[in-house]
Amino acid sequence: MKVLNKMILGALSATMALSLVSTAASAGQCTNERWNKVMKRGKIVIGVKADYKPWGYRNTSGGLVGMEIDMAKDVAAAMGVKLELVPVQSSNRMQFLEQGKTDMMIATMSDRVDRRKIVGITQPNYYTSGTNIMSPKALGLTSWEDLRGKPVCGKQGAFYNKIVADRYGAKITAFTGNAEAKQALRDKKCIAWVYDDSSIMSDLSSGNWDDFEMPLASEDDNPWGLAVPLEELSCVFGNFMTGMTYNWHQSGRLVELEKKHGIQATNYLVIQKYRHKDWLEGK
Repeated sequence: MKVLNKMILGALSATMALSLVSTAASAGQCTNERWNKVMKRGKIVIGVKADYKPWGYRNTSGGLVGMEIDMAKDVAAAMGVKLELVPVQSSNRMQFLEQGKTDMMIATMSDRVDRRKIVGITQPNYYTSGTNIMSPKALGLTSWEDLRGKPVCGKQGAFYNKIVADRYGAKITAFTGNAEAKQALRDKKCIAWVYDDSSIMSDLSSGNWDDFEMPLASEDDNPWGLAVPLEELSCVFGNFMTGMTYNWHQSGRLVELEKKHGIQATNYLVIQKYRHKDWLEGK
């Protein structure tokens, strides 16, 4: 609780300082329309995943839980507003934000140049992952080249589908959701499922995939970015989330959440905590 309170106060302080800079630099450009709307109604609507355990998924009661759900709760608490969670898919998360169906999103989205033209991805990034596959142990896959000419299951909207198809000649069949793709793998409609290594690690540790493995070296490591409306990236909303993320790293909050949700520790968060640490820490 102390870590969270410190993080919230830090985010608020950072926001006030950054908003002054933003106001001076972009006085004629920032209307802060979405931020003001959120504060006026006393509720923020955040797009999150509902099918990406352990970052965002439904528990046995149907409620949304996960690491990114806890992050969304932190945001609402820091803003002093209520929280509404809206499940999104890789294929519609940016559109929901563009169309105003959500006010922002924390939805396992890799930070990419083309996406920065559509939504306001704030810095610093909050997480990272790479591309890998889950495949039956019996196949004994040892190289990405083993996918050439073979059927591989993927998920619609994932950028690495095209990369794996172009680079290794895999024949990708993309499904609407993860559940459908993984069931197709179980039904032997494909030899592997290509996805984020972070999610695959979670599946393999669940006890439901004992006959499967993640046999390859991960490729194309990509930082994850949360997003606000593009027009508010350099305004109060974007600056506020920059402050939130900075303090998540400095306080160790993300490392804490990673451990809470049973996620294998990532070097990225350790490095970010060290990079942003208070120089007086430990004195």
